[in-house]
Amino acid sequence: MYKLDLPVDYKEAAAIERRRNMEEQRKSRIFNAKVRTIGIDLQAIEQQKKDKQQQEDYERKRDAAFAADAIRNDKLTMMFERRQEQDMRELNKALNEFRYMHQQPDSRREFDLYDPDYLKKDKPARVSDDDPRCGISSLQKFDGEDLNNKARRKYQQEQLREWSTEQADEKGQAKKNQDQADRLYELKMRELDQRAMELQKAEEDCRRAINEATKDYNLALAREREERERLQKQQEHDDNMTELSNHVFGDVLTENPAVAQSAFGPHRVITDRWKGMSPQELEDIRRKQELQRQEKERLRQEQELREKEFDRQRVANARAAMLLEREQARKQAELERQQAEENRRLAREQKAHLDFMDKEVYTNEPTAAYFMQFNTTTR
Repeated sequence: MYKLDLPVDYKEAAAIERRRNMEEQRKSRIFNAKVRTIGIDLQAIEQQKKDKQQQEDYERKRDAAFAADAIRNDKLTMMFERRQEQDMRELNKALNEFRYMHQQPDSRREFDLYDPDYLKKDKPARVSDDDPRCGISSLQKFDGEDLNNKARRKYQQEQLREWSTEQADEKGQAKKNQDQADRLYELKMRELDQRAMELQKAEEDCRRAINEATKDYNLALAREREERERLQKQQEHDDNMTELSNHVFGDVLTENPAVAQSAFGPHRVITDRWKGMSPQELEDIRRKQELQRQEKERLRQEQELREKEFDRQRVANARAAMLLEREQARKQAELERQQAEENRRLAREQKAHLDFMDKEVYTNEPTAAYFMQFNTTTR
């Protein structure tokens, strides 16, 4: 198998960092008394939850796609590795068979130098007078007496031909083995290139999908902004037309006499628009002034009568109040005495209850370490 450098798991590190940030944000919200007691924007939180859920669904689908692709690539890799191991096994088997059939030790040219049966196969020191092993010192063969020249030459040519054939076969087999190894290496490189191209294509598709989603979101924001600007311009245009209509058909330009009447009452007018009172209005004012004078005189007489009656009732009420105050003081003293007695009884009962709680119930008093364990995390 090939050893591959495994990259750092950035997704796992990002998930850990995201959970850590969420925990810090949750602490800031929970331990913030203002946010906890007053509240937060629920609509914004719901929108954030929806966006987060959509993002998590998208991430989960993308991770599932990557996982399926990784499983498929692993299966293909294992299949190709098994096929390569099988090919190597067959190649080694064929190589061993060739060595067993055609490369025995006795077929080598130098086998006679280290043959273990050399002494058994060795010829005697002298076979005949024309023994080719006999040299000059043997005095068995003299210069010019090469009787086995033709046979020796023929034997040498056959031996040279056999060696050439063996070298050619060895060179051809080596070239075949090298071609086989090159073919296997090329197939492996093609497989790795194909796998890299598939991974790159998957990454490009993912990036393209993200860009399309971002583009759609930006287009939606742009359309929303254009619609908002159009409505604002339309509202501004309608307001301008309304203002022009009010000026053209208003009471100022049409000189309506009713414009001098104030909105605070029919007896009040707007001074910068008022043209003066009519005789009928002056007569009404004088008549109303006379009626007001008579009414004021009647009210003064009634006020004097009310003040006399009030003085009489005040004296009677003061006398009755004095009697009531005395009676109330007696009742209040009696109530205070009863309340003091009840408070003493309740104090005795409370003291007995506290003694019972301290001596019988609260026997295990918590220490400071017990209170320090609260409000340390958000869970």
